[in-house]
Amino acid sequence: MMEEQRELSLSFPELSPETPPIPVRMVNEFVYCPRLAYLEWVQGEFAHNADTVDGAVKHKRVDKPSGGLPEQPEDEENIHARSVSLSSVKLGITAKLDLVEGEGSYVTPVDYKRGKRPHTAAGVYDPERVQLCAQGLLLREHGFECDSGVIYYVASKERVRVLFDEVLIDKTLNAIHGLRGLALGGIIPEPLEESPKCPRCSLVGICLPDEVKLLNQSPIEPRPIFPSVEDALPLYVQSPRAYVRKDGERLVIEVEKAKVAEARLNEVSQVVIFGNTSITTPTLHECLRRQIPITWMSYGGWFIGHSVGTGHRNVETRTHQYRASFDSQICLQIARGLVAAKAANCRTLLRRNWRGEGDASAAPPDILQGLKEDIQRAQRAPSLEYLLGVEGAAASRYFQNFAAMLKADEEPSLSFDFMGRNRRPPKDPINALLSFAYAMLTREWTIALSAVGLDPYRGFYHQPRFGRPALALDMMEPFRPLIADSAVVMAVNNGEVRPSDFIYMAGSCNLNDSGRKRFIAGFERRLAQEVTHPIFKYRISYRRLLEVQARLLVRFLAGEIPEYPNFVTR
Repeated sequence: MMEEQRELSLSFPELSPETPPIPVRMVNEFVYCPRLAYLEWVQGEFAHNADTVDGAVKHKRVDKPSGGLPEQPEDEENIHARSVSLSSVKLGITAKLDLVEGEGSYVTPVDYKRGKRPHTAAGVYDPERVQLCAQGLLLREHGFECDSGVIYYVASKERVRVLFDEVLIDKTLNAIHGLRGLALGGIIPEPLEESPKCPRCSLVGICLPDEVKLLNQSPIEPRPIFPSVEDALPLYVQSPRAYVRKDGERLVIEVEKAKVAEARLNEVSQVVIFGNTSITTPTLHECLRRQIPITWMSYGGWFIGHSVGTGHRNVETRTHQYRASFDSQICLQIARGLVAAKAANCRTLLRRNWRGEGDASAAPPDILQGLKEDIQRAQRAPSLEYLLGVEGAAASRYFQNFAAMLKADEEPSLSFDFMGRNRRPPKDPINALLSFAYAMLTREWTIALSAVGLDPYRGFYHQPRFGRPALALDMMEPFRPLIADSAVVMAVNNGEVRPSDFIYMAGSCNLNDSGRKRFIAGFERRLAQEVTHPIFKYRISYRRLLEVQARLLVRFLAGEIPEYPNFVTR
């Protein structure tokens, strides 16, 4: 039998001072999945799942430094050092070694892994062997003798020795060189082909491997990747006399020094502050550390802005976004799809909720046909100016018939009148609900876009103006009827909001505190409602859906999929 051919060893030019060294953990990820390594190291993406959290817990002991490596080890000197940081300009890598043990100048790196020893011929998977070998090469660079390492499996409490032979060293050097070349090339690798690695990967919701493949015409059925249960939810604080402070792992809300509510920090996805509510600096710091955005709303419910930490590190995504926003053809392509999807979803909402005269389950054919023609005109629009006219005509047709979806109460004083859309300020209860719901949806989209690395203020359809989140307004267009308008219709028809829940002042109409609280609850229920994705066929909540659509926009702007797939319900 012919001996297995080894890969050609590559020379490593010494790094310039400004070139960042590659973390050895990223070399492990590159061998495991090049796309995962690119997402984490080049684009700065990361997300925890149960496996990564469990691994972090089991690494707590070894992450505590206990001494260090001697610069000039003496003969027979025992070495037992934890959490040792090493780097090499020659190799271009850096690492924090879990444990280094040995005697004199001869040492062995020990790497801790959370699981059980795999039943493979080598006793260790290739990514872990390469990572351990890279640690051994770092030790050699610092003057130690090192010809093998140990993987310690925490779950099975087993030690497996890995010999650093020439084949493994070549594989390790080529992996380091391959990852650096991948990063310099600036092109994200394609997803793995229906790999069993994907469903348990912590970045599967960012990578979207099956979705990207399907949108590129691969005959696969995307695997459901999102859990149906969401533990973290927004915390709304609307009392102007409220005071939010941190107490250990909890947020405590006080009004006039009396505790009125509390919430566990790990169950809070964002903090929404209305009006002049006070929040302490330690609370702000903890929320920013945990990547919990703090959203600021006016007392009347207008979205003012949101506070985040240092922001998303994925510069590539914003580069793609800005480049596309100056391309008129890409802007028109995206805008056509958004307006057509909005009109289609408006048509579906009218068809599902019609309560007009005659058959309550059937909207008049002329209205549905008119909206269908608006969809077709939007898909063929030759310019953004023409598209604005199409959108205006579709919106006028939709809101002229919006009242037909509202339930009429037998008691006239408990019914709502709606004669058409008005705003700034809204003059009647339905318009007040719609404006508040759109402000809430704008907030959700602003946070979702910021979370994936996009700039919510640079859009493709809405033109940027002072303080206007143009991209958030773009992306929410198809979801106005599905989330905001639907929440209004349900709140009115279910009797959750009544005419007595509104305040009239200076020609404007706004919700009072109790009415706003009940409407917020209805809006959150709508976001938590699950729907079957028309393209991917799995069940997903609207809140998760916003993130998926934002990620798909990123994939389109990066050139990974041919067009942005709008969400159109059936």
